[in-house]
Amino acid sequence: MGNRNNVTEFVLLGLTENPKMQKIIFVVFLVIYIVSVVGNMLTMITITTSPLLASPMYYFLACLSFIDVSYSSVNTPKLIIDSLREKKTTTFNACITQILGEHFFGGADVILLTVMAYDCYVAICKPLHYTTIMNRRVCGLLMGVVWLGGFLHATIQIFFIIPLPFCSPNAIDHFMCDLNPLLNLVCIDTHTLGLFVAANSRFICRLNFLLLIISYVVVLHSLRKHSLEAKRKALSTCVSHITVVVLFFVPCLFVYMRPAATLSIDKAVAVFYTLITPMLNPLIYTLRNDQMKNAIRKLCSRKVISGEK
Repeated sequence: MGNRNNVTEFVLLGLTENPKMQKIIFVVFLVIYIVSVVGNMLTMITITTSPLLASPMYYFLACLSFIDVSYSSVNTPKLIIDSLREKKTTTFNACITQILGEHFFGGADVILLTVMAYDCYVAICKPLHYTTIMNRRVCGLLMGVVWLGGFLHATIQIFFIIPLPFCSPNAIDHFMCDLNPLLNLVCIDTHTLGLFVAANSRFICRLNFLLLIISYVVVLHSLRKHSLEAKRKALSTCVSHITVVVLFFVPCLFVYMRPAATLSIDKAVAVFYTLITPMLNPLIYTLRNDQMKNAIRKLCSRKVISGEK
């Protein structure tokens, strides 16, 4: 175990070694990150300042935007800066912290999507009892479960990684520190450990994905009894949420549901769920939601009027 001291930093190979491509990556990812942060911050500000968006659905949407900003900020700023560097390095402690942040916010994101599906189920299947069931206390408890689940998931992953002995070479074939490529640098056989690490990610993915499927089956079954207008509104909400679920879950299931191994396509998949999905989430919910669009217009008009004064 003392061999771990032989490696005090890791070299990230990044997405490409082509200087021209790195400049393109810098510009493209900087734009994506700015759009993601601005879009999610605008969603949070709109929901917290608009009295028309006081329902639990928008509370959870604001929490999702906060998690998305935090999740994308774990890796993206370093990725953008590293695209201008010839040598991309990170210390051992920074690497472990990055993995902790990835799995904390990633795990919280997965659980929150399940909570939002439950909120959707209650709103559609039990509309008369919605305000009673989804009261402030329940919403607070559900968010407590979200943060606790993300913390436990991340802590378990780090618990397996920290005691391991790392040896040279210290090059990680990725643009960020992640479990699978990091396990390739361990001095001992990691087959059994890889199974434990994968089992932890599989458990949280499978459990929440199963709950999501069950909730939507029940919701779609119950819609048969609703009017056409009620079906239209319910389906609009469900489609937005299902789209977000697919965008986040499919890449995560691809990376973490298979045996621990590093594939060349993993980098592109990681770019999608760490950068693209957080950018798309506020667009998906805003463009399909008239209340959100009206609230954003009112917020912007208030800012313009106050600026003129």
